[in-house]
Amino acid sequence: MRKVMTADDVLSILAVLRNADVDIWIGGGWGIDALVGERTRLHRDLDLMHREDQEPDVVAALADAGFVETLDWRPVRFVVTDPHDREIDLHPLVFAADGSAVQASPDAEHPFAYPASCFVTGTILGATVPCLSPEQQVYFHQGYEPADHDRHDMARLRETFGITSHF
Repeated sequence: MRKVMTADDVLSILAVLRNADVDIWIGGGWGIDALVGERTRLHRDLDLMHREDQEPDVVAALADAGFVETLDWRPVRFVVTDPHDREIDLHPLVFAADGSAVQASPDAEHPFAYPASCFVTGTILGATVPCLSPEQQVYFHQGYEPADHDRHDMARLRETFGITSHF
């Protein structure tokens, strides 16, 4: 059975990456909980965006913390897992001079866009953490049939920020 990714796990992973002097942002369910300012559901993994040019340092820091690569779907994403089954889903971003970024997508003609304004902060256990904006979270929750946790996450964004989502 897969271990649940706790708030303490997230903060310890962020500390490892902060010590490696790399830039990361939390997306997915933990990113939404960071925006809301509290854990609203259980999470099985942690989604992190990172600068593609810092990827060797990200991978090395996580390897030193016991994480090994378990899935490689580069350039779109890759996954690392530690001996406790904590899983991190990593998404490489290529930044432009204006602070915006793109991430490769399965459709090479249509990469995922990250406007400069989507890189914000939230809180986990009272600690300020880098994450993606509510609007960016909604952007990533389009074009697929949502699972129950997706519906839950979008409801939290609607309740907290008055943001519109398509489900």
